[in-house]
This record gives sequence, structure tokens and C-alpha cells, in this order.
Amino acid sequence: METTSQTLLVIDDDAKLNQLLTNYLGEMGFQVLTATKPSEGLRILSRDKPNLVILDIMLPKKDGFSLAKDLRKENKDIPFIFLTAKTLQEDIIKGLKMGADDYITKPFSTEELLLRIEIIFRRQKSILSEEMEVLFNIGDKYIFDHHNRILKTNTIEHRLTKRESDVLLLLCKQKGKLVKREDALKDIWGENDYFMGRSMDVYITKLRKYLNEDNSISIKNIHGTGFKLEINNSISPE
Repeated sequence: METTSQTLLVIDDDAKLNQLLTNYLGEMGFQVLTATKPSEGLRILSRDKPNLVILDIMLPKKDGFSLAKDLRKENKDIPFIFLTAKTLQEDIIKGLKMGADDYITKPFSTEELLLRIEIIFRRQKSILSEEMEVLFNIGDKYIFDHHNRILKTNTIEHRLTKRESDVLLLLCKQKGKLVKREDALKDIWGENDYFMGRSMDVYITKLRKYLNEDNSISIKNIHGTGFKLEINNSISPE
């Protein structure tokens, strides 16, 4: 894989780990920037516009969860991976609910980290190649603009997150058909994982709330299998 155009930002207060990742990922063709403090990481993000951020949770003065929110305020589309010693299930779920593209616990394999980075970039490339300005009419009231991540009626407008938009796009493309959980996870998250599955359930719940203005629309949970978007009228690209 050609990676010379991709820049990674590593934010971890362990200078030895930063150097290890700089050396290894540099050899793999990435440009690697590092920071040991949250404020330093934010400055680098604003100045150098990296393509992906790898960050620890246990950082000085500001934890990684709070920093991730700041990173997204600076760049709402930046993918990030938590690389942390915090292994509790509640921390993993919290990180994925925040929109993390992955959550890797220490100790870790550098080869596995590289693979997960490559999966994220491949997924982005695939989405971008398909991400034309496609509009979907959903039910009687809604218009879904996937390109701009907007779901709206004549009276309301929801600005969707990237994950919400990608999940809704998959449901729209498969309208009336079963979308298997494992297929959705592999297509959007890159792998079929329990914690990512929990995260997907959160996005499905949010989409149901966004679509509750139209009783003809339902996102059905097919127990143990997946989801199905059912509408009394048709969904068609414009």
C-alpha cells in the first residue's frame, strides 16, 4: 500500500512509545507526528492537518476522551484510534460511542496497529469513491443528502455524524431488505466486533428518533440477524 501521502498524529505522554511508533510507521511509509501533551496535539492538528490521530486516554491535564471531543471540534471528519491501557468494557464502549474508528488496548502488536490503520484508510477510500451527491426520498417527508450528511423535512433538519450518515446510506440502499449486522460492521467499521456492534445499536436508535416524524418509516430489528428499513412508499435516488 502506498502510504507516503498519509500523515499520522500520535498523542501519548510515553516518549518511548512515540519514538517506537515513529520509527515503525515511518518505515511503513507514513509521515508520523507526535505530541506528549493534549495542547501540543491540538496545535499540531490545526497546523499540519494529519489524516488520522492515534491517542492515549490517560494523558496529563486532559484525558483522551475530552481531547477526542476537542479534536472533532477542530476537524469533525478526522478519524482517530484510542491506543490505551484502559481495558474495562465501559471504557471501550464509551470510546466507540464517541465515534472512535478503533480502540486498541496495550500491550499491542505494531503489525495489528498497522493493519487497523490500513483498514480505516481503505474504508475511507471506498466511501469517497462512492460518495456522489446522492439524494434519497425517505417516506413522505424526509430527504436524505448523504454527501452533506443532512436529513431533513420541510420543517426540521438533522446534521448527521459520519457514522449516522453511513449507516442510513446502507439502509437506504438495501431498503426493504435485511442488512446483516456482520455485513454492516465490516462495511462501515471494517470488522465484525462486539463493542462496535454495541456502537452501531446506538446509531440505529438515533436514526429512529430522527425519522419519527413519519409513521410510514420503520427501522426494524431482526433479532440476532440485523436490521431492515421498511417504508410504505419507495426510496429512490434523484
